Amino acid sequence: MAEFIDPQKVPKRTLPGGEKIPCIGMGTFGSDRYTAKEVSDAVYGAVKCGYRLFDCASVYQNEELIGRVFSQALENGFAKRGDLFIISKVWNDRHAKGDVILSCAQSLRDLQLDYLDAYFVHWPFPNYHAPGCSGDSRNPDSRPFSAEEFMGAWRQMERLHDMGLVRYLGMSNMTVPKLKAVLPLCRIRPAMVEMELHPAFQQPELFNYVSENGIQPVGFCPIGSPKRPDRDKTAEDTADIEMLEVAEAAKAHNVHPAVICLKWAVQNGQIPIPFSVHESKYLSNLRCVTEDPLTKEEMAKIKAADKNCRLIKGQVFLWPGASSWHDLWDEDGTITK
Repeated sequence: MAEFIDPQKVPKRTLPGGEKIPCIGMGTFGSDRYTAKEVSDAVYGAVKCGYRLFDCASVYQNEELIGRVFSQALENGFAKRGDLFIISKVWNDRHAKGDVILSCAQSLRDLQLDYLDAYFVHWPFPNYHAPGCSGDSRNPDSRPFSAEEFMGAWRQMERLHDMGLVRYLGMSNMTVPKLKAVLPLCRIRPAMVEMELHPAFQQPELFNYVSENGIQPVGFCPIGSPKRPDRDKTAEDTADIEMLEVAEAAKAHNVHPAVICLKWAVQNGQIPIPFSVHESKYLSNLRCVTEDPLTKEEMAKIKAADKNCRLIKGQVFLWPGASSWHDLWDEDGTITK
């Protein structure tokens, strides 16, 4: 029997309305490195050992198998449905009228659920790529962000909430200018925004804007995602677990540097969603947030060490005429057209 970590000992985050959810979850994006069976087996083990928040998405191509293990874990009494907080996301090719609702229905079938705890717009435009594509792949139908187009998808998200199929709504891969453009138009505001967050890429402006608007940040790539797709790797990337400030804290706490990245994330206020298929690692990821916190001095040193190193660059979503992946991220404070 794997070690069990009492979910009650895992710190909580408070969503709008007062509901408390775990401060850490398990991601399920591994399709570039692992089979759907390997990912779903890890999810089953994670439920058994005490994880209660899971971040899924239709594009990960594993929701059907994950749904089977959710059902099995519930049948075996490892958790009750109300104990779990399950997220899914609509992919970029399903933003058109009616498609968001159909996509959610498919995820509910695949995950064997009556409702989702949260449903996210995965990327803020309908640009998409084939799974496993190379970094220089481009879809000629891709186009710049349009607030009007985005809100067409968001109105369907709101409808899903009205129908009781989704409890909370979320956005992902947004920027401050994009949020400023759409938040005033939302009848139902997002409860969560998912973004890349790790010691080498802390996104303070976006993080603070989201937090100040009462929205919970969710951080992907929390340890720097060494197993991210090859198309997103460049020679200039910083490896978080090799950062001096992270390594020093790891030595002081006698843990792996990855553990320090997760402690930093939780103490910084986001919900990190690390992923591993290895039981010892996902156990360690969960356990580390229940014990031996970083000191104020260690937190300050890591905060000061931000490298502004984006790892998931998104270049496969670029539109004809865009100059580089930087155009996706509105780095000058305006939406790039």
